[in-house]
Amino acid sequence: MDSLTIPATGRTPGVSFDFVGGHLRMTGESYPDDVAGFFGPVFEALRGFLGRPDGGPVHFDMELLYFNSSSAKALMNIFQMLETVARSGRPVTVTWCVEENDDSMRELGEDFAEDLRHVVFRMREMPAGGAP
Repeated sequence: MDSLTIPATGRTPGVSFDFVGGHLRMTGESYPDDVAGFFGPVFEALRGFLGRPDGGPVHFDMELLYFNSSSAKALMNIFQMLETVARSGRPVTVTWCVEENDDSMRELGEDFAEDLRHVVFRMREMPAGGAP
């Protein structure tokens, strides 16, 4: 599989994974009715990509404006997968995009970053209501 694209809805994030280029991106909001149903295919595709022996650097842009606690657990699973491959020597960078003045999302990003020792975690501020 070379890519995974899932369009955003009112309750689910947009997913744009370019496995050939090593660029992964999630955007929007995440509070799906069926968290396992939504994130299951995401986990499966990500595991397949990260398990490739020829893997190059991974860049993950996390541009979520809101997520609920069930989605937070799913995101932690994603970050743990990334941490595992980074620990084995694969370069992994996560860019956590946060709207200016959104202290809650900034703190959530900082909380995730605390659990990552081998992933490079960057915080990027973007204008409120605008594109990064």
